[in-house]
Amino acid sequence: MDLARTPRPKTRRHALIGAGAVVVIGLTWFTLSLDPAAQVVERSAVLVDSVRKGDVVRDVRGPGTLVPEHIRFITAQASARVERLGSESGRTVGAGDVLLELSNPDLQIQTMQAEQQVRQAQIELLNLRTSLRSQLLTQQGVVASTRTQYVSASQEAAAADSLSRRNLLSPFELANKRAGAEEYTTRLRVEQERLQLMEQAIDSQIATQQSQVVQLRAIADNQQARLRSLTVRAPDAGVLQDLTLQLGQWVPEGTTLAKVVQPGKLKAVLRIPESQAKDVVIGQKANIDTRNGVVAGHVSRKDPSAQGGSVTVDVGLDGALPNGAVPDLSVDGTIVIEKLINVLYSGRPSFSAGSGLVSLFKVVDGGKFAVRVPVELGRSSVNVIEIKSGLAAGDQIIVSDMSQYANVNRVRIR
Repeated sequence: MDLARTPRPKTRRHALIGAGAVVVIGLTWFTLSLDPAAQVVERSAVLVDSVRKGDVVRDVRGPGTLVPEHIRFITAQASARVERLGSESGRTVGAGDVLLELSNPDLQIQTMQAEQQVRQAQIELLNLRTSLRSQLLTQQGVVASTRTQYVSASQEAAAADSLSRRNLLSPFELANKRAGAEEYTTRLRVEQERLQLMEQAIDSQIATQQSQVVQLRAIADNQQARLRSLTVRAPDAGVLQDLTLQLGQWVPEGTTLAKVVQPGKLKAVLRIPESQAKDVVIGQKANIDTRNGVVAGHVSRKDPSAQGGSVTVDVGLDGALPNGAVPDLSVDGTIVIEKLINVLYSGRPSFSAGSGLVSLFKVVDGGKFAVRVPVELGRSSVNVIEIKSGLAAGDQIIVSDMSQYANVNRVRIR
């Protein structure tokens, strides 16, 4: 016979289940309330710099080369063939030294033709002067003869007028005498005007022919100069460069034959990044590192435009050049922009392009952590930058690239 059993009470079991649920909920809430684990940064992988206060010299740097201040290019004034080499590249030459000898038979013929044209024009000028002088003398004779006839006709008219008043001459003959005197008066005036025009024409015609002779003489002189240029001479004393011609080589007109430089007068041509070149002005001091010594200088020219991301700046050298300073030598230049007095500054962050508001990682908790803080940057130099606000003297910041931690505000330094 089955017996009915009384079920045990479930109060204790339910209490245990409720307590477990409360513990799980509490742990979940505590876990969610915690900050996410900070990302770890190796101390050896970052560069930390301190914020300092003091004077800062702003400067910009750029690579460059040494270039001669005085370069004289030698170009061919006429097409010709190389007949003899009088010197070689790298040699020191004096003014007037023969460098090359060229030849061009056509140029010689053209020069002779130009001289012949000058002589022909001179002969024509001489003939013109003789002809005009002869015409002038003839006209002067005509004027003299006409003047004599005019005087005779005037005297006859006066005599006829006197006889007419005494009724010793008929009115017809008196009229003829007066008409003759008026005719020679007109003829004398006309011949005198013709003589005056002839004298004026003589000067203009001779001047025209003389200008023709001068023009042909200039052409002949130019041809003579081109012919003399076939013997190429050094225009100045210096070092000969870029003479690469060979015997028998044909050289077109206008070709650069060589150049003469003065190696003792060099300047530095620097390539300054265009983001830093805006503050460079003429007259600023500069230092040029030739890797064998540092030479002081000053900015003498600044290119108004940028090419390839850089601006060309010429630096004149004030000090003596060290040994080994030759043209085309690679150098590094530093241009002093200005001096900042009593400012906050630190090492320039690698990712900073200039002034403005940026976020930097500030080292805290004795170097264990770094937190992101807003910082306002000011004027910058090659290695340092001014800090306007956001940091104080003695703070330490990370100046190396932290772009991979752009989404976090706190990192742990291990």
